Amino acid sequence: MIVLACAPMSREPIGDMDGGDDGSVGGISEVPNPSAAMAKKSGKSLDQLQRGHEVYMLNCGQCHTYQLPESVDIMDWEDAIPEMIGHAGLAKSDETAVLDYVIAVKKEKGQEY
Repeated sequence: MIVLACAPMSREPIGDMDGGDDGSVGGISEVPNPSAAMAKKSGKSLDQLQRGHEVYMLNCGQCHTYQLPESVDIMDWEDAIPEMIGHAGLAKSDETAVLDYVIAVKKEKGQEY
């Protein structure tokens, strides 16, 4: 088990990502679960999306409030995820899985990448 030492949860901006004052922050029940349809639409395997979702759910809320994947610009995700994955001490494969997951959510919601 990996235990992360993080600062208390805050609503401060994370890199270039909004801290959530505009409603982009959601509870864990609002974070979409991967599905076969999401995998097909994204061109990624369901296993890959499930791993990204798992890493996202188990780690991202440790240090700050969850950002809803569809509410953050993909360029902000691309800038922030490597830094946060590194800060959490996770593997490069987890970085790829989380990025694949958030892109898949955006595609599922009809947002262009």
